[in-house]
Amino acid sequence: MKSNQRARGPANRRRGWHILEAPRDPAVDRANRRRRATEPRRRAWHILEAPTGEQPAPDSGAEHGPALPDEPSVNFVLDLALRVGEVQMASGAGASDVTATILALTSALGLPHCEVDVIFTSITVTCHRGTELAPVSALRVVRSRSLDYTRLSETEMLVQQIIRGHVSAEEAYAELQKITSAPHPYPRWVATLAWGGMAFFVTLILGGGLDVAGGALVISALVDRVGRQLNKYALPFFFQQVVGGLVATGLATVIVNTGLVPERFSTLVAAAAITVLLSGLSTVSAVQDAITGYNVTAAGRTTETVLMSAGLITGVALALNLAKAAGFRQVVPELPAQTALGLPVVTVAGAGTAACFALASYSTLRSLLVAGAAGAIGAGVYGALILASFDTITSSAVAATLVGFCGGVLARRLKVTPLVVAVSGITPLLPGLSTYRGLYELATEANGMSTLMRAVGIGLALAAGVVLGEYLAQPVRTGLGRLERKLAGPRLAGPLRPARRRLE
Repeated sequence: MKSNQRARGPANRRRGWHILEAPRDPAVDRANRRRRATEPRRRAWHILEAPTGEQPAPDSGAEHGPALPDEPSVNFVLDLALRVGEVQMASGAGASDVTATILALTSALGLPHCEVDVIFTSITVTCHRGTELAPVSALRVVRSRSLDYTRLSETEMLVQQIIRGHVSAEEAYAELQKITSAPHPYPRWVATLAWGGMAFFVTLILGGGLDVAGGALVISALVDRVGRQLNKYALPFFFQQVVGGLVATGLATVIVNTGLVPERFSTLVAAAAITVLLSGLSTVSAVQDAITGYNVTAAGRTTETVLMSAGLITGVALALNLAKAAGFRQVVPELPAQTALGLPVVTVAGAGTAACFALASYSTLRSLLVAGAAGAIGAGVYGALILASFDTITSSAVAATLVGFCGGVLARRLKVTPLVVAVSGITPLLPGLSTYRGLYELATEANGMSTLMRAVGIGLALAAGVVLGEYLAQPVRTGLGRLERKLAGPRLAGPLRPARRRLE
């Protein structure tokens, strides 16, 4: 009897007594150990399925937890999330916004353990599937960038539908394909007129009359059409900026020397055209990325902004030097004197400038109205602070902060992307005239660096103010999601409350 107990070993002890039974199968023992090891995964993984209807309750008597998502399903969800992130990056959204959106999508579609890496030109997502299965990674390169705020708004509405469980992954993929392949909502000539209208209102802000503003409209529209033709030949955007600055400044100088227009015509028209060319730069996104810790992306956006600004500076300086060599008469650019009587005009012109920029960026009608209101607020506050003897940098920062705050609080309630409101709202405050004056001083007197640095300071103040305003708006909004608190940064695009699907 003792030899039989020793042969069976310590298997299946119960209160010190050995239970005599047949020897166990080693394969069965390994299966039982594997089943017990995978038991905690029941809390970590969701079943990947269509979000319509109720989630099936797990069988209480089942020995195994929910099955891990298979590789084709993971690849499908990752590709959908990457395409959404590509639309956001191409529209100028910050890296933190893209990261939060992708994490919300993957979590809602059954992949809660994902890591996202966003840099200036690519997005990488990795899904971890436990210790027994290899992780799945996917990468997408952002090759083109275009301002189409309608596409951005529709994509964000689709994201909201996905995380609320109203749309399946397959349906979302088909809908996203329709959004990205659809043409712009307006004809191209409408955008050209909008750029011209933006120059028209900027001229009014700078103190020009209706005749000068009309000239600015025509020249800026012409610059846009020239850039459009150059873009067909895939000319790098740097050289398009050079041509734009050269054409705008050169035409304004030539027209002034005909004696048919006032001498201030060249200054105001060139400043308005420079403001239009500066408006498409991603200064706000660069500052947002730097503040939220995405330094690589911030460096890439900053390099792009500096390079595009350098192209514009090159074109304007070249036009000024050619005019000087030809003996053309030039007018020293002067900053306009703000008066209380002119404040209503500045406010209305600010609304028109912001609305025209939103229209040129293919925004929806609702976005146009909200952007116009933001432009009026920014321009009105800036003008009032200038009247109160504040300096331009401080006034720009305060006005941009208010624009960012209002956009952060009200934009989502009005179903408008805050990024559209922020970028459009600060457009009337861009330092076009300061930039032109600094370049004029460099070309004629070689001492314009201080003026150019002031223009750079205004641009940074505008971008930082918008981001600060969005950050201050966070405590005002109720029901902030855990993901947003974790990121601890302002959000100008993407969902606020990512929904996680749970097994009941």
